[in-house]
Amino acid sequence: MSADASHPISPAAGTSATPAVDVRPRKVRWICTIAAIAIFVVFASTATALTGKTEGGGVFHRGDQVAMVILGALIGLGIMTIARPRVRADANGVTVRNIIGGYQLPWDVVRAVKFNRSSPWASLELADDDEVALMAIQASDKEYALDAVRALRRLLAAHGGATGQPGAGQPGAGPHRS
Repeated sequence: MSADASHPISPAAGTSATPAVDVRPRKVRWICTIAAIAIFVVFASTATALTGKTEGGGVFHRGDQVAMVILGALIGLGIMTIARPRVRADANGVTVRNIIGGYQLPWDVVRAVKFNRSSPWASLELADDDEVALMAIQASDKEYALDAVRALRRLLAAHGGATGQPGAGQPGAGPHRS
């Protein structure tokens, strides 16, 4: 996240007028981190407990133990991919990284920043009527997510968005979830 881990907005390099936005999901990262560590610990402790012969006549070797530890690490890494989303935005545009794939978008293709009440995360409405999910800005993060949406809307307004005019991208009622 940005220098201040509790806030998604930080001063952009070289400019004080337009702050940069750097957002990652909070709750999902905590849950994924705890789950990944727990899975790894379970697999590692199971690996150390698997020694000698089994009741069925099988034998556990050092390679089996190493494989269990590696399997636990791989499953943990797989879980951590759910915490991968990130949104970075500055005067040049917005970079979106979701669980799979990502986008680099200049402000002139972004029409609006949306955060509907029924949506699990925010999204960007593009000039071609397409939408890009912002999985890093999740409803479960509550006020942190709203701060991020407000900051993105300010950046969009400052840089004209798809209309090419300052003030664009500010849908009617403002930054609350509708």
